[in-house]
Amino acid sequence: MFIIFVVTAALFVLGTLACLWHSRWMRRLPALSEFTHPDEASSSRSNIRCSIVVAARNEESVEHTVRRLLAQTHIEVELIVVDDRSSDRTGEILGQLAKEDARLTVIHITALPDGWLGKCHACHLGANAATGEWILFTDADCWLKPDVIIRAVRLAESERADHVTLTSGIAVPDPGLRACHLMFLLSIANWFSGVNRDRPKSHLGIGAFNLVRANAYRECGGYEALRLTVLDDVKLGLLLRRAGKRTRAFLGADDVEAHWGESVASIIKIMEKNYFAALGFSLPLALGISGFLTLLLCIVALGIICWTPTGIAAALSPLCLIAPAAILAQRIGWSWRAALGAPFVIPVFICALLNSTFATLRRGGIRWRETFYSLDTLRTGRVR
Repeated sequence: MFIIFVVTAALFVLGTLACLWHSRWMRRLPALSEFTHPDEASSSRSNIRCSIVVAARNEESVEHTVRRLLAQTHIEVELIVVDDRSSDRTGEILGQLAKEDARLTVIHITALPDGWLGKCHACHLGANAATGEWILFTDADCWLKPDVIIRAVRLAESERADHVTLTSGIAVPDPGLRACHLMFLLSIANWFSGVNRDRPKSHLGIGAFNLVRANAYRECGGYEALRLTVLDDVKLGLLLRRAGKRTRAFLGADDVEAHWGESVASIIKIMEKNYFAALGFSLPLALGISGFLTLLLCIVALGIICWTPTGIAAALSPLCLIAPAAILAQRIGWSWRAALGAPFVIPVFICALLNSTFATLRRGGIRWRETFYSLDTLRTGRVR
């Protein structure tokens, strides 16, 4: 048991050190004052045009999102909302908003063509209608600060980037959700550092805020190439990297807030379509990762029971993760205390992975926004 305890403790310590290293490149998007000259500060808009594309299906609360997007400052925006086969009042609400503001264009979809996922098809149509130099893909349940788009554009210009992506913050101040959010950020810390250091094989994209130069989007194939991709946001980053484009990633925090969960338990359901897809629908890989993590947690529990020096070291080693989680918590404006629960939500992610795997296999596919897509179709059409 001595060796097992030592190896377990070492794995958590090494994982913590890796997170600390990669977190050096996990930052907030700079303030507008860092890019704007004093004589530009009085101007509410610039001549930069950004087309915002939102796919919406049965989103009756979309009005608040639309009004926030139209309130973007220092930049000219056109908002294209694609009403994807909604069966509620979404289309009616969008129609009324379009009458109030000519910058809003609504595209109504009544049927989904073969060989497409609903969201990918909606984003494809929205992007085809875009006339801006930049295209922002965001979600119907995301709230953006008024200056976040111009800050992202200025950052891209200053670093010669073609793609800027931001994680979404969480609007619900639940301690469990915050712990889960911090653990999620730690899990993609190496992706952050990879794109921000321009590592050759690194890529990242986040659906809450994917801002891309329009010409780069079209050069890489865009949603035409992602038509059957569940993780379309991440894979858009992959297509851009393959096309030789540069990505920059930032912590969204309160710059980009999303209403995607009310409790820790809700995360398991929300990630149902994503986690198995992220592993390429590979059952051996899903079982291997979940089994390995479960084994580590069992060894941690055994260390408490044995209560030997090495057992205690193994039992306490997951707490090391509090350190990088606390750093990220403070960067996104939370108290460091939000990180205290981070190691304790690891089982939530294991459950989310297993639930995603077996729910997909049991159904023979995924049900996304009231549409079923078979596993065979998803495997055939995925971007590798």
